Amino acid sequence: MRPGLLDRRRRTERQLFEVNERLIKARAELEVIDAQLAELTDQADEAKIRAVVAETPLAEQEWSEAHRHAEQMARTREAALRRIADLERTQDDLIGKLVS
Repeated sequence: MRPGLLDRRRRTERQLFEVNERLIKARAELEVIDAQLAELTDQADEAKIRAVVAETPLAEQEWSEAHRHAEQMARTREAALRRIADLERTQDDLIGKLVS
């Protein structure tokens, strides 16, 4: 293999390793986000039931706040999924460079 090609291959391999490390971290982060989202959704559901039963402004406010937190975490989850998809595309591109 020519020196220039060998250098490019090594650089691509290093980039692939770095992307893989970032992908592992992003997937671990998604697991945490999923657990937090499940908990926040449960809390929002419970607050909604309390708001319906209590019919008080305070109970309604607690539900609204819990619901907002769950929605924010759902948006955070969507961003994490997009980040993972981007990293997977980058990884595929780098693998394509290695095999071509």
